[in-house]
Amino acid sequence: MAAPRATARGGAARASGFLGLRPGARDPADAARPRNRGSRSRKKGWKRWRGPEAALGRELDAFLHDVSAQQRLAGGLVAEKPDESLFFVDTGNDEEAPEPAPRRGREKPLRIDLILQPDSKVPAPKDILSHQVPNGKKLKRKQRLWAALAERGTVPRAQRLLQARRQAAPPPAQPPAEIGRVDPARGFYDLWSDSNPLDSAVEGQEPWFLEQTKKLRVKRPARLCKKPSTLPAVEVVAPGASYNPSFQAHQTLLLQAHETELKRQKAEERLERQLRFPTAAEAPTQESAFQEQCEGLLEESGDEGGEELPQGEPEAPAISPALALASALPRGKKTEQQRKREKEAKNLAAQQARQQAARRGRQEIFQLRSIRRQVMQRQAELLRRRRLRLQRRQAQANAPRRLGRLRYEDPDLQVQLSEELPESLRVLKPEGSLLRDRFKSLQKRNLIEPRERAKFKRKYRLKYVEKRAFREVTL
Repeated sequence: MAAPRATARGGAARASGFLGLRPGARDPADAARPRNRGSRSRKKGWKRWRGPEAALGRELDAFLHDVSAQQRLAGGLVAEKPDESLFFVDTGNDEEAPEPAPRRGREKPLRIDLILQPDSKVPAPKDILSHQVPNGKKLKRKQRLWAALAERGTVPRAQRLLQARRQAAPPPAQPPAEIGRVDPARGFYDLWSDSNPLDSAVEGQEPWFLEQTKKLRVKRPARLCKKPSTLPAVEVVAPGASYNPSFQAHQTLLLQAHETELKRQKAEERLERQLRFPTAAEAPTQESAFQEQCEGLLEESGDEGGEELPQGEPEAPAISPALALASALPRGKKTEQQRKREKEAKNLAAQQARQQAARRGRQEIFQLRSIRRQVMQRQAELLRRRRLRLQRRQAQANAPRRLGRLRYEDPDLQVQLSEELPESLRVLKPEGSLLRDRFKSLQKRNLIEPRERAKFKRKYRLKYVEKRAFREVTL
């Protein structure tokens, strides 16, 4: 009997449409639908088990979030605020416009700043030296001494002098002319003229005083204003070294490179020939060595220009020049008549020389054209020599000088053979080194001395030690 009663009650409840008062009661409208089965603990079952209560919860959360936002930003509910606090009339005046409310909360740093921040949690060691003060103990003692003197009413000497300078009378005002010179509104003046107002402070001073006080620059020597070489910093290469040279220009560059290589090869051959050890046929013998040692010591039998004397005539004895001069002079003391004759002969010779010079001078009057022609030829010759000297001097000025122990050597010509010329810029290969080219240019323009790569010289000789592990493996 109990079961039908319960069924009747359940049917009455479904017919009435009201929920039961028991905790396990369900909606009568949902009785006909099948019961959902599934786990609620997984994310997959969240949407399956959501119902009207979930939507009601979301609406309630949105409402509460809106109320909290209004209280946080507006200080209360917007519906309860008066219109004057919510709206304002824009008159176009920026000064009367209210300032935007400052942003609250901590701003998030940028990603790049987070990357650059240190990752280690260990703090950096403290630099003790950065906190140390030189003569710190001495300065502390001085400060304590000054504090004790200040308590007694005594002022240090440095402060007394400073106070005296502050209490001194102000400097006299500058005259109007001086004020006009330092005035920015003054008129224009020539900076390089002698009446430059900026040079008024150094007028009437000694040059030595101005140089020592650095008010006047030391006069730069004229030799420092000249360039050590007139060659350009960047020289243009020959036309044959371009990307697509003409046939004539390329052949000219090849000929120049051939001559340079030929000259170098001849120098090497000459040096090798000089240092070459003689062969067995060219080696000196004992007889040739004795002849070289006796060279110039023995007189040869046949002298050049000597005449052979007949066999019957004896050879005349040789007479020295001093003995011949003594035999030519008269013996004994000269007489008065001899001295008179010598004086007359000397006067006659001088008179004849004067007459001959006067006769030559009279004859030169008729040779003015030839003399003028000779003078012009001489001047032309001197002018030619002067121009030659100037050309030689200019060539030497452009040539590299001997600044160090090494001589300047021209770099090798960057030349490509006919079969090595590129067909396009894509297959073009670089020639030489840009750094070496600039280095050689500095040497050629006499800016630096020629140098060579430093050679490594080992200070201590190498020692080879065979370790025990290596010996065990090799045995």
